[in-house]
Amino acid sequence: MDNWTNAKLCDVANLILGAFLFFSPWMFGFGAGAASQNAYIAGIVIAILAIAALAAFAVWEEWLNLIVGLWTLVAPWVLGFQGAKTAMTIHIVVGIAVAVLAAIELWIMSQNPPRLTASR
Repeated sequence: MDNWTNAKLCDVANLILGAFLFFSPWMFGFGAGAASQNAYIAGIVIAILAIAALAAFAVWEEWLNLIVGLWTLVAPWVLGFQGAKTAMTIHIVVGIAVAVLAAIELWIMSQNPPRLTASR
């Protein structure tokens, strides 16, 4: 039961991080451009994956969250907005946090995989 709770806490944290990333262009004034577009798209994807994981856990959701987190981390250099310090910092911090939380959930599930049958 503790592992289930820890996994759900990671999903809730990812939901909050996704929402924060989505709203960060408005909160910090990124303006239009690659930084804000990436924040909107990556934020929505992270939030949707977190909601899906909260509804019904599947390992593929965590793998996708890990990929999106890593993408968010490297996006400032790939998309060329490393000059926008605030946008870059937010993307790096959220990307690291999402990737770490996804890795933790994958590790938790590898330690105690879900049972497909009832235990006696």
